[in-house]
Amino acid sequence: MMYVNLIRICGHPEVYILILPAFGVFSEVTATFCRKRLFGYTSMVYATVVITVLAYLVWLHHFFTMGSGASVNSFFGITTMIISIPTGAKIFNWLFTMYRGRITFEVPMLWTVAFMVTFVLGGMTGVMLAVPPADFSLHNSLFLVAHFHNVIIGGVLFGMFAAINYWFPKAFGFKLDPFWGKCSFWFWVVGFYFAFMPLYVLGFMGVTRRLSHFDDPSLQIWFEIAAFGAFLILLGILSMLMQFYVSFRDRERLRDVTGDPWGGRTLEWSTSSPPPKYNFAFTPCIHDIDAWWQMKQHRYQRPLQGFQPIHMPKNTGAGIILAGIATVFGFAMIWYMWPLAIISFVALIATAIGHTFNYHRDYYIPADEVARVETSRTELLGHV
Repeated sequence: MMYVNLIRICGHPEVYILILPAFGVFSEVTATFCRKRLFGYTSMVYATVVITVLAYLVWLHHFFTMGSGASVNSFFGITTMIISIPTGAKIFNWLFTMYRGRITFEVPMLWTVAFMVTFVLGGMTGVMLAVPPADFSLHNSLFLVAHFHNVIIGGVLFGMFAAINYWFPKAFGFKLDPFWGKCSFWFWVVGFYFAFMPLYVLGFMGVTRRLSHFDDPSLQIWFEIAAFGAFLILLGILSMLMQFYVSFRDRERLRDVTGDPWGGRTLEWSTSSPPPKYNFAFTPCIHDIDAWWQMKQHRYQRPLQGFQPIHMPKNTGAGIILAGIATVFGFAMIWYMWPLAIISFVALIATAIGHTFNYHRDYYIPADEVARVETSRTELLGHV
């Protein structure tokens, strides 16, 4: 158990590493589609810091049943409950951002609203598991499985889906098809509740995870409901694949020529879609958290002259190459394939040294090319 504790001390913060970027996504999406400044920005930052620190002090809630004693269990039960406070503060900040906002329910905002409902439910069941006496009954049951999927699917996965739909036009120059996006959303959300709510019920009934069969026929209906939910989730996945296909097929109809299809608030939406190689011809002057929104309110004019060459890094495959060699090295070490391990290790070191001493890794975009790109962008916006 000491070895397992060592793993979880390092491994448990990983779940917060997953969710914190998703929290950032929801903050961006909520502010954009509510047409309001994010409520309580400073408190959101402090909440993120508190979550980051407490993430290292809650791992033992996985081992309440290992016999550490009441004092140890009490400490980690309390820290686990405390970490829900900054998370709840974030939920209220997003809700207050929505309050009296001019909300447009585009696909990213739909995922955000679904997250708020689903993640709160998962958080409350997490607090239940943080109570050691309750955990003695619920540990290793399907209740735990439902809770984990509740926060990871309802939090992380919904956040990634919101992010894909939100930033896709910026990255590729055309929006994702909204019809198939909404189909995917509804199949996923409805399917999730059908698939995992029965597992909470089964967990309360004492059904443990990792069962290959069960003898009580009264449990069958709950598993059948969960299977129906899994089928709906499959339809959601297929709908998202269809969304990508239709969007690529109809990319001219969905083309983003403005660079700002959502009425964004942050600086990435001030560039074209997709952005030029250099992103910004001039270093932006920032006077507000929502810099691009503030610039639009003050009728910002794009500079027409004074361009200078822009220093840029060259493309390199060093990262992918090093990752590939490291994968081979790790595989060889696990299976005691010493000749392959030696060769891959030498290749890893040689590649790293070679890349370190590669001094031809940058170039300059000429000022006249920058001026040409900016002029064409200004002319395009004048016709939109």
